[in-house]
Amino acid sequence: MDIEQKQAELIDHFVKQASAVKGSALGSLVAEATSNPSLFAFSEILAVPTVLELEGTDNSVYLDVLRLFAHGTWSDYKSNAGHLLQLAPEQVLKLKQLTVLTLAETNKVLPYDQLMQELDVSNVRELEDFLINECMYAGIVRGKLDQLRRCFEVQFAAGRDLRPEQLGSMIQTLSNWLTTSDNLLVSIQDKIKWADTMSQFDNKHRKDIEDKVEEVKKTISLKHGDFRGHEEIFSEPGGVMDYEEDRSRPKRRRHPIS
Repeated sequence: MDIEQKQAELIDHFVKQASAVKGSALGSLVAEATSNPSLFAFSEILAVPTVLELEGTDNSVYLDVLRLFAHGTWSDYKSNAGHLLQLAPEQVLKLKQLTVLTLAETNKVLPYDQLMQELDVSNVRELEDFLINECMYAGIVRGKLDQLRRCFEVQFAAGRDLRPEQLGSMIQTLSNWLTTSDNLLVSIQDKIKWADTMSQFDNKHRKDIEDKVEEVKKTISLKHGDFRGHEEIFSEPGGVMDYEEDRSRPKRRRHPIS
């Protein structure tokens, strides 16, 4: 089963579970979802009405944790640790994985120094082990570890949930893409019309040349026929050639009769 299908099934599972409980009962569900090693998207769970009802209640801390995993990073957690629940080791690992995805959104070459600072990793060996074992093997990123340049070159990174402030930018990006696609389509259609016109012109030009060639062939054929007619006349027995031959034949003298 591929990652996308597995994640879709998990999302559907947790959405159904979240819809069936309320209040403090959502705490264990949030902990389970944010600890699951195969789940990296949480916006669908956040949109469940019973989850949104946690806002402003004594249980709003569960909503805050879910928002952290949907949009935040390890640095965000450290900055607000006093207002959030203490995370389990599985949740810490998950949040650090999500942090790598966030960094990869804006930069495809991630310096080791930046990664070690963002992930609270003390040395290169530990960082590379984390990137290989917890990120690349998990299928959420692909890339190349460049020890000489001390950086991670990202070739692919799974997308995270959109933050509310990103929605307008995303809509604008898609709108620009749609406009560019429409312009490209018009350009392609114009080129197709031009190609059709040139094809028709070429076909007409080719037919004109073929007609002229046939006309020349007919003319040559007629002239050749006339030439053969004259040839037959001059080669007839008793014709001009024979007459000339008669004139060139020596005359026989008659001797007088004695």
